[in-house]
Amino acid sequence: MDINGILDEVREASGQLALLDKEAVDGALYALADALTADMEGILKANEEDLRKMSPENPKYDRLKLIPERLEGIARGIREVAAMASPLGRVLEERTLPNGLHLRKVSVPFGVIGVIYEARPNVSLDVFALCFKSGNACVLKGGSDADASNRAIVALIHRVLEARGIPSKVVELLPPGREAATALLHAEGRVDLIIPRGSSALIEYVRKEATVPVIETGAGICHTYFDEAGDREKGQRIICNAKTRRVSVCNALDCLLVHAGRLEDLPFLCAPLQKSRVVIYADERAYKALEGHYPAEWLVPADARSFGTEFLDYKMAIRTTDTVEEALRHIAAFGSKHSECIVTEDKEVAAYFCRRVDAACVYVNAPTSFTDGGEFGLGAEIGISTQKLHARGPMGLNEITTYKWWIEGNGQVRE
Repeated sequence: MDINGILDEVREASGQLALLDKEAVDGALYALADALTADMEGILKANEEDLRKMSPENPKYDRLKLIPERLEGIARGIREVAAMASPLGRVLEERTLPNGLHLRKVSVPFGVIGVIYEARPNVSLDVFALCFKSGNACVLKGGSDADASNRAIVALIHRVLEARGIPSKVVELLPPGREAATALLHAEGRVDLIIPRGSSALIEYVRKEATVPVIETGAGICHTYFDEAGDREKGQRIICNAKTRRVSVCNALDCLLVHAGRLEDLPFLCAPLQKSRVVIYADERAYKALEGHYPAEWLVPADARSFGTEFLDYKMAIRTTDTVEEALRHIAAFGSKHSECIVTEDKEVAAYFCRRVDAACVYVNAPTSFTDGGEFGLGAEIGISTQKLHARGPMGLNEITTYKWWIEGNGQVRE
């Protein structure tokens, strides 16, 4: 397959997006949401084809699986994106210089955005909706695990666009093999930005290989620190929700840090985890506190590999700390700058933790499971940035625009 030829077609089609008015863009998105709910049988059938090739025990299985309720939720997200204000043409800054030149800093699309992702077919729809609304064309590079699902989804998008007279090439799905990924990562002049979504291994590969600018997203090694002044009722709910709501997503809890002065509360804090059979890798002091109170078959002594691991499974590490400083040092050493949480009733300690911790999202008395574009009111997300340049945290419409300066003069020349 001529990958560069496909990318050239997407680049050409991207120029047509600037000619679409808001009504055309929003109308296409509403039509897509309606088509998704009306034609979900075909997508579910394709998804079943992918699911048959994966063991239900694989942590990726939950990410891969589509059910009617999830498709309905995706359709709601598309409608929310359609209803939002356009991120384009916003005047970010404006002033007139002493020489009379009038300057405006105006939001514009990137152009063509490439997204590389794994067994997450919902990403195909989320990415298209956000890119289309923000005036960007998109190139999707999914994994082989979700190829049938992705092809069915993109075929549906193409049908909706073509029925409304919009070039379908504003979104394209590349083959799932490594060759297509390599071509995309080196598509200077054809692709303006690459966003990887998936495992830390995928993100590391993209970061090292790409010659196109990259925004790193996805890898989430998330901690919750239960402080000496933590409320144990709040702590129990927060820990359980952060760990067990959906273990295969990047905002799931991986490591609980507990103040040594609250070890006696550890059995209470971890009690609900038994229902989900969460395996706990506990350091020596935490192990002793849990021994006899947590099922022995799910309680394991921690080792060097227990910390700094994104489990994406019903597994969690616990480390005991003597001070908030020690907790912060642990997070600095093992975190991925994604989402971190403190459970405390001490407002000074909470403020200190928030100032000191280096992460895109910092929570006080709320679980890291809220790190999500939809939960943040962004409609959907194209990813969760763990870097500091351009965008950080959940990336919605505004985060996938850039800007340019518009300068109006009246014949002025520079001396």
